[in-house]
Amino acid sequence: MMMKAATYHGFGKAIDVLKVEQLALPRPGTKQVVVKMASCGMNPSDTKLRSGTSRALTDSWQIPGSDGAGTIHEVGDGVTSFQIGQRVWVFNAAFLRPHGTAAEYCLLEDWMVVPLSEDLSFQEGACLGIPVMTAHRCLFSDGDLQGKIVLVAGGAGVVANYAIQLAKWGGATVLTTVSSDIKAEHAKRAGADFVLNYKTEDIVQRVNEITNQQGVDRVIEVDFGANLHLNAQILKPGGTSVMYAYVAAPTMPLPIGALMSKNITLKFTLIYTITPEQRETIISDINKWLAVKKPFFAIAEEFSLDQVVDSHLAIESGNKIGHVIINI
Repeated sequence: MMMKAATYHGFGKAIDVLKVEQLALPRPGTKQVVVKMASCGMNPSDTKLRSGTSRALTDSWQIPGSDGAGTIHEVGDGVTSFQIGQRVWVFNAAFLRPHGTAAEYCLLEDWMVVPLSEDLSFQEGACLGIPVMTAHRCLFSDGDLQGKIVLVAGGAGVVANYAIQLAKWGGATVLTTVSSDIKAEHAKRAGADFVLNYKTEDIVQRVNEITNQQGVDRVIEVDFGANLHLNAQILKPGGTSVMYAYVAAPTMPLPIGALMSKNITLKFTLIYTITPEQRETIISDINKWLAVKKPFFAIAEEFSLDQVVDSHLAIESGNKIGHVIINI
């Protein structure tokens, strides 16, 4: 039996290397499942891998897409948690393995699969992987947020928007930064208490005004190098700056004096390499969150599998607000 899948066999521009071809339907091994994909969530990590800027391929070919949602098609030996036809969402599919979610069927380890509530669509389920898990890890790796003040940088970004929602669920007061009125509205819809425009406002001054000169407990940072000096000024003594991405300056001098004087902690987050115990905590909390509050899912654009090139171009354009979804 064959299936249709997006693939690439080498790095390069999307238009040059991505194609859709017929592959053999994968069969599950021990503790593996095959999911019939309904929707694939594309992330910046997928375009970075395809372009060759993150790591080497783990095989001679790659199906892109780490996140997605669908139904269980087949289970391997030792799988007891899933039934044929069960609705699920999946994550980490394309990390150090060639079987991504931009295909009619996806082979996954059983720990990469989570039951999907009937209350959520497959498109919404495809949003729950890397972005939501990253947001949770950044927020809660230092403990609960009840009564804390959190600043989420770039609140219109996909991870940041979920960080706003999860921080509010966790009991925090949430500040966020944006660069336009449209992005401000997007951040407000997620529940941000204070939205600051870094193009027109003095962020240090505004944070001091809002917090009565106390500063914030945690910063969730999307561009570590660009904002490190700013964060050293707005964090409380003993505060934490957690980064999950950088745009430029992967190596840089640190403002050691400012950081040391406040006993500030710098933390780095990569959701793919957390421990199984940390992963279980995150998924448990996501399920609790979903049970009490329907998240705000922002889907910017939807494509068909045959439009996989366009899905990568949409991410690389930098113009979207929300997820890019491929409907299988």
